[in-house]
Amino acid sequence: MPTYRTATEAETIALGEQLARELPVRGVVLLIGNLGAGKTTLAKGIAKGRGAADPDDVSSPTFTLIHEYGGGRVYHIDLYRLDEPRQVATLGLEELFDKDALVLIEWGERFPGLMPAERTEIRLHALENDEREIAVTTV
Repeated sequence: MPTYRTATEAETIALGEQLARELPVRGVVLLIGNLGAGKTTLAKGIAKGRGAADPDDVSSPTFTLIHEYGGGRVYHIDLYRLDEPRQVATLGLEELFDKDALVLIEWGERFPGLMPAERTEIRLHALENDEREIAVTTV
């Protein structure tokens, strides 16, 4: 399991760009970490690395739940505000999982039964002085 450290927002975005080249073209990535761990910042870099969006155009989908970038090359989902699996089921995630796209999901670990068995998990931990520890696992 590769583990990385970043010390700034720019470094986290750059790591996302690097990971975008290493992640499968089609697949699901769970971005796991506490509030403020850097999940959306990493998503900015992944979207940029896929040529789907400029980092300034990527924002947390906390209230809209799903953002689409690059004409459907990258989907960014945030399940933080949802409490029950039946709420998540109304989003049509299965349809997104079937697309030729990379699907980034924040807080997806809260609903393991709704996530595909084959996925990548990226765990982000905030450390001192804005540093982040970021571990990548393929499940």
